[in-house]
Amino acid sequence: MSEPTLLVLDTDPSPRLGRLTGRARIRYTDEAGLAARLPEADVLLVWDFASDAVREAWPGEGPRPAWVHTASAGVDRLLCPELTASDTVVTNARGIFERPIAEYVTGLVLAFAKDLPGTLELQRRRQWRHRESTRLAGSRAVVVGAGPIGREITRLLIALGVQVALVGRTARRTIHGTEDLDRLTALADWVICAAPLTGSTRAMFDARFFGLMQPSARFINVGRGPLVVEDDLAEALRRRWIAGAALDVFEREPLGPQSPLWDVPDLIVSPHMSGDTAGWRDRLSEQFVAMYELWTAGEPLPNVVDKQRGYVPVREPGEQPGEQPGE
Repeated sequence: MSEPTLLVLDTDPSPRLGRLTGRARIRYTDEAGLAARLPEADVLLVWDFASDAVREAWPGEGPRPAWVHTASAGVDRLLCPELTASDTVVTNARGIFERPIAEYVTGLVLAFAKDLPGTLELQRRRQWRHRESTRLAGSRAVVVGAGPIGREITRLLIALGVQVALVGRTARRTIHGTEDLDRLTALADWVICAAPLTGSTRAMFDARFFGLMQPSARFINVGRGPLVVEDDLAEALRRRWIAGAALDVFEREPLGPQSPLWDVPDLIVSPHMSGDTAGWRDRLSEQFVAMYELWTAGEPLPNVVDKQRGYVPVREPGEQPGEQPGE
């Protein structure tokens, strides 16, 4: 059997694929060259996972790769009707980002509860101002998105004594369905979004939603930017409908210096970094190489995306194969 052709939609720094020497013809392309090179590829590695090039190039003519892997948790920047309808297998980087993102969210919750932004600002002003902080134990959180990231966030918050309600697409065992979200939100001190971007989740956090939250509650988004109507969130903060928010993802990235979000009161802005810890690119490379070895051996691939749903379905422990998995 001839070596499969592995096409890499590349960005700097490139993936470390030395272990595949002699087992793949590795070709690299940028966004501009992707459409022309797609027909020659057996496998496509979307290393530049912030690009929309796959979605734009896929509907063209010629053969398409049998397998597409994205070095990210989300697949919303890949999927188009033609790819969704095809036989191509799509996989993601599940297993790399869950713990770092959960740690980041936990850090934000602690920072809000203990008013670390206020402490740093008062230190900058050289002002000694005693305040009372919030006790985390016994507070209530709603985590929206019952995939691996949402579950890991839930686990860490529970370790801090937070009472957590996990919300997925459908109710199942320990997971609430979306029909419970409004009721749970009205009681929550923390609302954390870790949901995938799909047709049903786009713009789900809007003025109506923020109006349900308690004035003392905080909102955190580590899912996808388009899940939130940013103008509505900014208005909710300005009107003090809610006490604070943190966004690590945005409708348009990078966030431009003229964006009004930089100046919204009680909003923490971070540059899509919640999952990126030292060495994360090496771990992504190692994961892909291991998956490539499975693929060439004819073994089943992990992390296979349900292209109709837009995410990798997750089964709970003890769930039977015939049962409908959730997100």
